[in-house]
Amino acid sequence: MGERLRDKVAIVTGGAAGIGRATAEMFAEQGASVVVADLDESAGIETAEGISARGGAALFVRTDVSSESDAQMVCERAAETFGGLHILVNNAAAFVLRGLEATPEEWARSLGVNVVGTALMSRFAAMHIKRSGGGAIVNLGSMSGFIAQPNFTAYSATKAAIVQMTRNMALDLAPDRIRVNCVCPGTILTRASCDHMQRTQQSLEEFIAAEAPKTMLGRIGEPREAAAAILFLASDEASFITGAYLCVDGGYTAL
Repeated sequence: MGERLRDKVAIVTGGAAGIGRATAEMFAEQGASVVVADLDESAGIETAEGISARGGAALFVRTDVSSESDAQMVCERAAETFGGLHILVNNAAAFVLRGLEATPEEWARSLGVNVVGTALMSRFAAMHIKRSGGGAIVNLGSMSGFIAQPNFTAYSATKAAIVQMTRNMALDLAPDRIRVNCVCPGTILTRASCDHMQRTQQSLEEFIAAEAPKTMLGRIGEPREAAAAILFLASDEASFITGAYLCVDGGYTAL
């Protein structure tokens, strides 16, 4: 066990799988007490129990981040259970990969989870983080917020919004000693990637063959590689960094 987050309490939304799960596990390895917030109850419990089995402190709370009452509830549960709150990771996302043909319902889902959910969680978490003496919020953007991809309008728009929200939130919350930064992953092998492969009828080998050459490093990323960047920005090592975004994309957006 490390000590980079010793005595810290963190909420990781979308913490049941992929980058969220890797982040929750890595935070616990570094001494944090972690609240795994997710809609997927079975996977969320599995994540929290796995952390506990390895000697960490974790709690699963079923959470719909687009619900104001759920956002308030999970922040209160974290503070009540572990005695405060220091870190929020806004990782939960709706992957609505649609162009202009997206329906109003699809737009509502994409915006509701990715943008409104980030705002709601940050509002309620910030109250508790301030009471704890300050801390950090790490938002999850995407390389999709910077580049054009076919049939990605409904998703990319929300990720571009999160980058700008990060700047505004950083300015507003700086007086409360709350730093706000954004990690923007590239192609990371997660459950969302597997769902995309199923939709496009690609095998894993075909997916990797198509995506890996688009990066400078010639490969796709692993969830823990994104989690490591989130850990850095959440930790005191990034004490003079706020309002920034960090691309974890193997050089994709630099090409």
